[in-house]
Amino acid sequence: MLKFKIGALDWKLEHTLIKELRKQFSSDELVIRVDANGALNHQNVFSVLTALSDLSVHSIEQPVAAEARELLSAVCEANILPIALDESLIPCYSDVDKSSLIEHVKPQYIVLKPSLHGGVAGVRRWISLAESQGIGWWITSALESNIGLCAIAQLAGNYPLNMAQGLGTGGLFTTNFPSNLKLNKGYLAHHLPEHG
Repeated sequence: MLKFKIGALDWKLEHTLIKELRKQFSSDELVIRVDANGALNHQNVFSVLTALSDLSVHSIEQPVAAEARELLSAVCEANILPIALDESLIPCYSDVDKSSLIEHVKPQYIVLKPSLHGGVAGVRRWISLAESQGIGWWITSALESNIGLCAIAQLAGNYPLNMAQGLGTGGLFTTNFPSNLKLNKGYLAHHLPEHG
């Protein structure tokens, strides 16, 4: 699984990069997700989604701004490409707020970051709500250290997972706590150190 951030460069360049990658790897060989971080708008969102769908992209995170709920709802309803809400979840604290967002926008997925979405209890509540509505989800880290990443991985491990999670950001730090989590062929596993 590979995740592209889009919206920071010229769309034609971003599209070309994804297109060239897709030429090299089929959708069976490589799952591509994109994250727009709200960079698209009513003028370009539908054309960008169509272009990404043509390249067999799995889904797009937060294609338009979190506060553009009507547009988010329209984009989800169009179902050109599965939509995953991310930043839209942050201001939803109560169950009423969470239910209102899910029922109004009707996303295909939600992206859960424990540090931004109410910790372990908040993520569990989001998962319960999403599953009751037939909405998929994945858990991702948000620049936690290896200690936070280990806790998030343990949380994710409590659920039967059938898609890639986003648990790799701990490796971005140059100064970090040691970790027994190791990535092996796309799977995160806990490896105990060998004693001699």
